[in-house]
Amino acid sequence: MLDDDELLRYSRQILLPQIDVAGQLRLKASRVLVLGLGGLGSPVALYLAAAGVGELHLADFDQVDLSNLQRQVLHDSASVGRGKVDSALQRLAAINPAVRLVPHRQALDGDSLARVLAQVDLVLDCSDNFTTREAVNAACVAARTPLVSGAAIRLEGQLSVFDPRRPESPCYHCLYGGGSEAELTCSEAGVVGPLVGLVGSLQALEALKLLAGFGEPLVGRLLLIDGATSRFRELRVRRDPQCPVCGAAHAS
Repeated sequence: MLDDDELLRYSRQILLPQIDVAGQLRLKASRVLVLGLGGLGSPVALYLAAAGVGELHLADFDQVDLSNLQRQVLHDSASVGRGKVDSALQRLAAINPAVRLVPHRQALDGDSLARVLAQVDLVLDCSDNFTTREAVNAACVAARTPLVSGAAIRLEGQLSVFDPRRPESPCYHCLYGGGSEAELTCSEAGVVGPLVGLVGSLQALEALKLLAGFGEPLVGRLLLIDGATSRFRELRVRRDPQCPVCGAAHAS
C-alpha cells in the first residue's frame, strides 16, 4: 500500500481518475530501464523518479562533458568528468529517495542486455545511435517487452511506442528497416535543448500510460515534431509481416 508520505507526494496525479491509487500502486510496482542518460534520458529519468516508478535501471557508459550541460539537465557543472550514471544516481536519489536505483555503467548488449530486460517491465530508448536502437529493439521483441523510442536532432524530434505484446504493433525495424538518416549525431548536426526536453518528457508520459494503464499509447503511430514551426504531425505505422525482427515472433 501507499503510506501517508507517498499519498501526499503523489497526490496531484492520484487525483486524476485515470491514475488514482490503483494506478499509483502499479507505478510503485514497476521496473523500468532507461537506456542513455543524456538529453532524452534526463527528463525521462527525472519525471519517472518524481512520479514514483518503483525501480529505475540506469544505463550509460559515458562521462559528463561540459558540452552536455546545454541540454542534459540531469547533470550539472559539478558533474563534469563524472560518469553519467553516478551523476544521475545522486540527483534522482535527492528527488525521490523511495525509488530503487539500479546502475549499469557498462554498455548493454547481447547477453547483458537480455539479463537486464528479464528484470524490467518497460524500456525507454534514449540512446543516440541507430546501432544501439536496433539492438535494443531486437532484444525487446525477443523478451516481449514494450519499448518507448525517442529521437531528436537539429530542430526535429520523433517518438513512437513499440509493444510486442500486441499482435498489431510494429517494431522499430518495421519503421526504419536497415537504417535511418545518415547517422548524424548532435555533435555533428547540433540540437536545441528544449526540443530534447520535449521529446524526453513525452517519452516519460508514454511510459506512465503503459505502466499505470491509462490513455492511448503511441503504438502504431509515429509522432513527428517540427521545433522550428511548433507543429506536430502523426503518421500511421503498420507492422511488416515480413520483418526479420518481429514478423516471426508475432506469427509464433
